[in-house]
Amino acid sequence: MQRVGSRFQRTLAAPAEIRGVGLVTGSRVRVRFLPAPADSGIAFVRTDLPSSPTTPARADRVTATNRRTTLGPADAGVTLVEHVLSALAGLRIDNCLIEIDGPEPPGLDGSARGFVDVLQAAGTTLLPGRRAAYAVTEPVVLARDGATIAFHPPEPADGFGLRASYVLDYGPTAAVARQAVSFPIAPETFTRELSGCRTFLLESEATALRAQGIGKHLAPSDLLVFGLRGPVGNTLRFADEPARHKVLDLVGDLALCGFDLAGHVVAYRSGHALNAALANTLLALQRQAATPKRVAA
Repeated sequence: MQRVGSRFQRTLAAPAEIRGVGLVTGSRVRVRFLPAPADSGIAFVRTDLPSSPTTPARADRVTATNRRTTLGPADAGVTLVEHVLSALAGLRIDNCLIEIDGPEPPGLDGSARGFVDVLQAAGTTLLPGRRAAYAVTEPVVLARDGATIAFHPPEPADGFGLRASYVLDYGPTAAVARQAVSFPIAPETFTRELSGCRTFLLESEATALRAQGIGKHLAPSDLLVFGLRGPVGNTLRFADEPARHKVLDLVGDLALCGFDLAGHVVAYRSGHALNAALANTLLALQRQAATPKRVAA
């Protein structure tokens, strides 16, 4: 892995706040996004707990990836962080302290649009520190349980930006048809094409989760629930909205690297577990690349 460029870091120009109900717990929660200095990165602060424990948004702090990404310990961490992190990364906000008075951010409509709206209203400001962009010199490929994710060196046409492609494939008889999408990840494109794409699940999955006590406060129309005839009580914002949401999740999970990525990430049926594994792999490669080499005497 090698450093291929840098840009000035950004933070918020003013605090931002959003309130809502958590998708998992159904509890009311408030989130405050606060400006932070250069090189501080993104961190979550649990203001509802004694001593307000802080968890950095970093790949090596991921503790669970079952249907969502969780950071930190079960009793003091934050779960379902991918939509918040995707909004910040999509808008290129590099440093932010996130105060949250519960174990998860508000679920909103299952997308990142609400977070994007309040962050854009607050505005951003440049910081004196630089944020490095790293690229691989050869593809890094991970595979697990029939899913793959690969990070490729940048193509000349894409410059030193990031492109994300996703192939969603649940099989020929699945309620969600096979879909493939590809997007350059930049603020305008992210806001317009990805931020409003909602999380989705099959009707059978929704029933199983409700039996576990998860999402009992939600109606099918609150999310994208797919039955045999398509969305239940809802309409798609894009014909390929599920695949676009997978890219939204991928952007949030890869934000856990803590540096810019230059290249093309291609995912086939990948979920949070494989996304986080790639982020951890790239973080380890970046640390090796950034460590000064010792010269023998």
